Amino acid sequence: RNLVLHHFTSGSSAVNGYNEVSVIFMLVALSPDFSWSKEVQAKLCNVFQLSKFRPLQRAAINLSMSGKDLFLVMPTGRGKSLCYQLPALCSKGFTLVIAPLVSLMEDQLMYLKSINVPAVTVNASSTKEDSKQVLAGMTDKNSPFKLLYVTPEKIAKSKLLMSKLEKAYNMGLLACIAVDEVHCCSQWGHDFRPDYKLLGILKRQFPKVPLVGLTATATSNVLKDCQKILCVQEPITLTAPFNRPNLYYEIRFKHNEDCTHQIAELIRERYKNQSGIVYVFSQKDAEVVATDLQKRNILAQPYHASMEPSDKSLVHQRWSSKKIQVVVATVAFGMGIDKADVRFVIHHTISKSIENYYQESGRAGRDDGSADCIVFFGFADIFRISTMVVMENTGQQKLKNMVAYCQNVDRCRRAMMAIHFDEVWNDDECNQMCDVCRHGNDYITMDITKHARDVVAIVEMASSMDEKLTPLKVCDAWMGKGPAKYRKTIKVTSLSRVEVESIIIHLLLHGYFSEDFSFTPYTTHFYLKLGRKAALLKNGNHSITMKMRRGMSHATVRVHKFSRRFHISCASAPGFFNDSSKF
Repeated sequence: RNLVLHHFTSGSSAVNGYNEVSVIFMLVALSPDFSWSKEVQAKLCNVFQLSKFRPLQRAAINLSMSGKDLFLVMPTGRGKSLCYQLPALCSKGFTLVIAPLVSLMEDQLMYLKSINVPAVTVNASSTKEDSKQVLAGMTDKNSPFKLLYVTPEKIAKSKLLMSKLEKAYNMGLLACIAVDEVHCCSQWGHDFRPDYKLLGILKRQFPKVPLVGLTATATSNVLKDCQKILCVQEPITLTAPFNRPNLYYEIRFKHNEDCTHQIAELIRERYKNQSGIVYVFSQKDAEVVATDLQKRNILAQPYHASMEPSDKSLVHQRWSSKKIQVVVATVAFGMGIDKADVRFVIHHTISKSIENYYQESGRAGRDDGSADCIVFFGFADIFRISTMVVMENTGQQKLKNMVAYCQNVDRCRRAMMAIHFDEVWNDDECNQMCDVCRHGNDYITMDITKHARDVVAIVEMASSMDEKLTPLKVCDAWMGKGPAKYRKTIKVTSLSRVEVESIIIHLLLHGYFSEDFSFTPYTTHFYLKLGRKAALLKNGNHSITMKMRRGMSHATVRVHKFSRRFHISCASAPGFFNDSSKF
């Protein structure tokens, strides 16, 4: 009760945008005095082997068992699944669970099997015999299973499944509907899935069945969108604090575009015999990086969407049982993975959004033990991802937010996440569990106005010649490595490659450059063009500053403007500039 009252009185929201009636429901839900409370507590201890609830779990369970529709926003690894698994064991019939990924369902089923909870799935890889048994069990009054996992595609396309659900509903056997990763409903969410938009049929057809929507990453606008899509009239929304205090966040710069040797060295030195995940950009990267790690004597296997279902299941099972140390995966290995002792999540390439990164990194440290979340950032990666998300409404802005997070040198990384998730954050609560807080204010503010004018002039000149330049070609031209026609007319810089790249990204984030996409039958190209603020550089009084970290260096950078020397680390510096704009 005190937790809820604290959220209301502090202006933070444990219940977002709801009236006093919702508040009363919340306070009542925290009570241990329901008719089912003793059974729930017994199952918690005897089946799930847990001695107590985590924050908001009891309230979520009591609300759903009271028949209330509910949205639960809780950080990855804080026990969202228990909020529908435990009520399922204490209810007549079964709970329908909609999950977006087969890997998520497999992970849940493996865990439930290990604690003797009867759970089944129907998906594209199910055999006809298995599907037949499951469909028959849905209308069995003796309930041979307590949880049924399906994909949203199955709901959308299988009339047979819907007919069985309707019969189960009429028999009083459909106890609850749980929509896992509910943010997938909204196109403003970071993992929009078209078939999720069709799930509104469930509340229309089964209005008396409580619906629980669960997610680790959803803003209030995303939840409002989900409410409309799912046809939920008056849901109660419980929001737990976003912070995972046991996770250490760090950004490292790639020595070159292939950082596999850096990752291998890190795993050997820091994570010997400890389980982890390495996230990569593409299916090809998953295969290549996994092979490279194997050559460096690290037990690693790839995981991506194009693999055979049986092969993906085998990798998942071998990793869960510690027969391999590392899964090298695309986002296909993702939401809901519930291995407790993951000690590291390393990103070979940056995520496409803060939401994605928060969820992916959150697969570490679910046992509350300390774990590391490390991103390897490379200049070219930005533009690879940018062309991938070009068709998404908010794809470019979300990517820029992620880049700004990586480049930040002066703000606690948790503070930047808090801004994104509309939460209030006190930097002291980080306890030096991010690289920025641990290294302190070890940065310098630089005037880069002259450099900005020089590099903007290159893009302007190319435009006047009706030519387009990729970011890599702009770097080369500025450093005197481009075509001879450019070298004759531009001011070649003496800055290092790292400085050149960081300045170009800084100008892109702040509107001096803009994206210019070109489509071919086979690929999408990213070019730089002048941004809305480029004209300001023609004003002699206009200046641009950026923040750089110093004193941590493998490479020494000369600051011509100030005639002084300082250091920048290409290996472990959190970044070279700061985007001061709000996420």
